Amino acid sequence: MNRCSWVNLKNPLYIKYHDEEWGILNLEEQYLYEMLILESFQAGLSWECVLNKREAFKKSYDNFDIDKVIKYDSNKINELCNNKDIIRNKLKIKASINNSIIFKDIEKEYGSFKNYLLSFIDNYPIIENNKTTNEISDNISNDLYKRGMRFVGSTIIYSYLQAIGIINSHLDGCFLYKN
Repeated sequence: MNRCSWVNLKNPLYIKYHDEEWGILNLEEQYLYEMLILESFQAGLSWECVLNKREAFKKSYDNFDIDKVIKYDSNKINELCNNKDIIRNKLKIKASINNSIIFKDIEKEYGSFKNYLLSFIDNYPIIENNKTTNEISDNISNDLYKRGMRFVGSTIIYSYLQAIGIINSHLDGCFLYKN
């Protein structure tokens, strides 16, 4: 089976992620939240690094229960900073809690985070590859920054939109390629 050339074929997690998630539309609220948190930890790192730690993140972040995450205190932050199984960047950990609060505020304002995202998009999925940003990722990133989120630059948001399937960037020759 032909896959995108960037897939590490020696990593079963990466193969499974590519084949069953990446670029495949999933706008379930819990998934949107989990992926936003994980993508924010990717900043400056490879997605494979984050993916390899995904299960540890799920455990450490109470299975991405937003109502628990928004209540994390300094003790929990210290616990996360000392957890060798996740990315222990204190700025990203603090941002993940802050971003969770803002995510919840957006859900209240728009009825769901899905509605918020779709307010920036006319039609989806968007089929494009060989890009790292576009006008949509720029606009969402700028809005999220204005709302106070961090580690949500346009490249991270573009990657997020790929992860949740709003943008399908599978490469020509991949069994999931669409033109």
